[in-house]
Amino acid sequence: MIRSIFISLPVADLAASATFYKALGFEPNPQLSDDSGACMRWSESIQVMLITHAKWRTFTKRPFPPAGSAGHMLSLAMDSRDAVDAINRAAAAHGGQADANPPEDHGFMYSRDLADPDGHLWGAVWMNPSAG
Repeated sequence: MIRSIFISLPVADLAASATFYKALGFEPNPQLSDDSGACMRWSESIQVMLITHAKWRTFTKRPFPPAGSAGHMLSLAMDSRDAVDAINRAAAAHGGQADANPPEDHGFMYSRDLADPDGHLWGAVWMNPSAG
């Protein structure tokens, strides 16, 4: 069995969020999607479950974080600096926010953070594989 992770995120507009994640390069997984949630595959082992607020309430009664707050940030390893820039452009063009935090360029590592339409933070990171 391949170990995998399913990241569940509450979203206000399921269709808009699914479109946003597809624009970032996630692939829809219709086998695990319905009118209350959309499964979006990043890789064989990483999938994001976008869940309506109503469905989310069946999992927990904890309050949603206030807009503009951050309880976590997930990061995606990218193949190149250009891919980091491209995913940020896609975020901005599809209802999200590019450069939600200042970009970082350390030569061997380059990162830019983005936020989805609900404010969930994602880091896009490239690391030079030959840097030791």
